Amino acid sequence: MTASIQVHPTAIGGLLLIDLPVHGDNRGWFKENWQREKLLDAGVPDLGPVQNNISFNTEPGVTRGIHAEPWDKYISVAHGKVFGAWLDLRAGDGFGRVVTAEITPDKAVYVPRGVGNAFQTLEADTVYTYLVNEHWSPEARAEYTFVNLADPTLGIDWPIELSHAQMSDADRAHPQLSDVQPMGERPLLIIGSGGQLGRALVQACEQRGISFRAVDREQWDMAEPDSWSDQLLQSSRVVINAAAYTAVDAAETDEGRQAAWAVNATGASALAARCDAARVPLVHVSTDYVFDGRLVPDLKYVPDSPRSPLGVYGQSKAAGEVAVAALSRHWIVRTSWLIGDGPNFVRTMMNLAERGVDPAVITDQRGRLSFASELAEGILHLIATGTPFGTYQLTGAGEPCSWFDIAQEVFRLVGADPNRVTPVTTEEYGRGRDSMAPRPHNSVMCLGATKSAGFQPRDHMESLAAYIRQQGAGL
Repeated sequence: MTASIQVHPTAIGGLLLIDLPVHGDNRGWFKENWQREKLLDAGVPDLGPVQNNISFNTEPGVTRGIHAEPWDKYISVAHGKVFGAWLDLRAGDGFGRVVTAEITPDKAVYVPRGVGNAFQTLEADTVYTYLVNEHWSPEARAEYTFVNLADPTLGIDWPIELSHAQMSDADRAHPQLSDVQPMGERPLLIIGSGGQLGRALVQACEQRGISFRAVDREQWDMAEPDSWSDQLLQSSRVVINAAAYTAVDAAETDEGRQAAWAVNATGASALAARCDAARVPLVHVSTDYVFDGRLVPDLKYVPDSPRSPLGVYGQSKAAGEVAVAALSRHWIVRTSWLIGDGPNFVRTMMNLAERGVDPAVITDQRGRLSFASELAEGILHLIATGTPFGTYQLTGAGEPCSWFDIAQEVFRLVGADPNRVTPVTTEEYGRGRDSMAPRPHNSVMCLGATKSAGFQPRDHMESLAAYIRQQGAGL
């Protein structure tokens, strides 16, 4: 019976001790030191190595560490034996926890980012080797965390006393654990922080204590990939693309068409490629406009429904989806009828009701409202729970309705007569208007995948009432 890889969790979350099959005879031995498919099947995370480092140590007692770097490691020994020690330096309950083990050629260790690594050689001519999933750089070096090997609070029982060990002056001078700041998670990168969703994402991260960096259009123009910062991408845990060209009608003009494609298609494609190169997952926010809306009213679009956009805006967003879907680590999050902090349909209706204006509102387009605050929470939920990559649809829940229905409800909630709202068809509304884009009549999307991922959207009409209360227009 052929031996298989065995993986053993440890007291430090994410730190794994791995038994590797070694095949030997009178000539020596052979092992598969890192075999992606087998390690994945055994439960080891997909490392995605970009660099292999080797440390040759001539004597027993060579001691190196404790270093925590901003990447994951896969450690093994090609010759000899080492005593390994690992220290959790991540913020949280595990901070300061220690695990030790001997490593020989039949052992490997998966060390997640933020866990300090140290070793002491126990045999001469020990070859210590490790894979990492990011390249060294001066910027990455600045994120290292160091702890003194001799800190008595760690309780590490070094086989060879450190007073007799071969160590660098730098390792002898590292600070005590009590003087070290825990290593936080890498920040999220929010692109498009000036929009309704971008602002909601910033607020949600601030409220939940999630580390993030936010860039608006001036700092990160999706139409200008040459101006982007690769270092900003590479140092991010996840990139959230909340930026888009959303002027649906203007996209039908020559100038608007170019702008829509530059941001929503070409820009999204370039961002996907850069995230792939940096091995950073991408959340890409998309829209119901990738569908033609011709489903009968009782049916809903599912995540893998064929894309069939009607206008330039929808076509550019569909092209962006195709590019992002080719990325191995991605979440596409489709939404519809977004309402947040900024100009939007609900605020417009509230303003008209207050001013005594009686609007005509479309009655033959059906869907559900999506509130930016809830959409932001849903996106953060997908990231935090490690939901499998793929396409998810996230709008408010509840019964679909028309824009006319929503307008009447807004009037009622602000104390105005809902009968002041007049129903019109899309065709009637569009008469005499220049460059009006075609719109889907059915924008109702199935939320099953999102709910299965553990996020339960609120009824969109309940959210509407809460939103209006927050705007100061009481019931």
